[in-house]
Amino acid sequence: MSKTKIIIAAIAWLVLLAIGVSAWKLLIQPAKNQSIAEAAKQEAKAKLEASSSSSRFTHEITIGLDSFSGYAILRTPEFESQLSNRGIKLKLSDDAADYSARAASLEKGALHFAAFPADALVKTFSKLEFPPATIIAIIDETRGADAMLAYKKRFQNVDQLNSPDVKFVLVADSPSETLARVVMQDFGLTQVSSKSIDAVSGPEQVVERYRKADPTTNEVYVVWEPYVSQMLVNDGLHVLTDSSKFTGYIVDTLVVNRDFLLKNEPVVEAVLESYFTTLFAFREPGKMKQLMLDDAKRTKQVLEPTQAEKLIQGIHWKNTQENFAHFGLRQGAIVHVENILDRIAKVLVSTGAIEREPVNGKWNQLFFDRPVKQLMNRNFYPGVQTETIREATVLKDLSEQQWDSLMTVGTLSVPELVFSRGSANLSERSRSILDELASKLQTWPQYYLQIRGNASNVGDVKANEQLASKRAKGALDYLQSVGVPKERMRTIAGEITGETRVIFVVGEIPY
Repeated sequence: MSKTKIIIAAIAWLVLLAIGVSAWKLLIQPAKNQSIAEAAKQEAKAKLEASSSSSRFTHEITIGLDSFSGYAILRTPEFESQLSNRGIKLKLSDDAADYSARAASLEKGALHFAAFPADALVKTFSKLEFPPATIIAIIDETRGADAMLAYKKRFQNVDQLNSPDVKFVLVADSPSETLARVVMQDFGLTQVSSKSIDAVSGPEQVVERYRKADPTTNEVYVVWEPYVSQMLVNDGLHVLTDSSKFTGYIVDTLVVNRDFLLKNEPVVEAVLESYFTTLFAFREPGKMKQLMLDDAKRTKQVLEPTQAEKLIQGIHWKNTQENFAHFGLRQGAIVHVENILDRIAKVLVSTGAIEREPVNGKWNQLFFDRPVKQLMNRNFYPGVQTETIREATVLKDLSEQQWDSLMTVGTLSVPELVFSRGSANLSERSRSILDELASKLQTWPQYYLQIRGNASNVGDVKANEQLASKRAKGALDYLQSVGVPKERMRTIAGEITGETRVIFVVGEIPY
């Protein structure tokens, strides 16, 4: 063999040896090491399982929410303990009130439950073909916690807001925006629109805008407690209206992911049991006040004791029996969840917040009553004492002096009543309009109604005034016949306006 061939053969063997060594290092040895490591891991896992007890938790749930005080019950150690006693582990996810993100997390299944303002739910779900969650409970209703404030010298009542120059400074997609839109619709503020809403990122920015403004500003501030109380320290400001004056609009709900619901309905019932039991434990005002102060610390908010008292007056937490009523399982002066969704959607559509109603107005697709129905069928009670369905405050009868001193809030938007020429007889169209007005008055239960018949300036003025008064009286009598308390209403002398029209002005007793 020649020297050259020997060298080539040696090189070949060296290459083969190098390949073999590389294969050993890169493939065989790592695989062997991995096999040894896996065996060791399995052995350790077997030992771990053999020396561990069964978990007390059979399920783990994640609830989406934000720092709103109405959700304080969900953040309490007591609620977590109630769930633990039922084998459920709790995780909370705060998205800083990003409702679109909350809906997306529900859709992906990252959230099992979520607290959702009904107005934000309708607005967010209007963009989705298949809403990912359904309402299973009503958490609370804001009854005064949201308010519309303005400088007294600039705006004395709601009617004066009907100007294209007005700007509503508020947090977008918040209950305060819903308050503004309800006022826009029900008081016929035709000169304002979605363009009149000046949205800011948070309530602190609303307060900052107020601080930079002067008393001649066209700005109206719509915000919630405790920021309302902070601003009202200035005597120059006053409340034009607030959420204590209407009902069935600013409502917070508890929703559940549909897939999770269908697979885990007993767990959903257990969550409701835990929530209502915890809420019952805080039913006394003193305990709820302390909860508000403790919750403010948890959410890193500043809250004084007096502000906590104001806050619990402005939030109406819904107990078990009230939830039964909201889902049509109990009688009471409470708005059904289906009507709540319908009312909100109509406001959002009519004021341009959304283009269409979600689920094409089939509101039963957005709530599921079986979990609360199961609780009722099992005679569930959260404590030894019974709960009651709190009725709306009934307005007292006023003296003539009190009627005369009534503070005007605004003129309700009501289509013109139709009468036969020279007659006070109500037409079918007029009765239909008054039926709608009676329904609207149910949503504004804290206001008195003054019915004024305006008179034509053509012909016999005195006869025109008498006819106007008769038409106003006819409207009052019809409203009373369909359930509006007579104590809430009074006819007042009309004016010679050139129009033969009946108008409806709401007012309240001065503070």
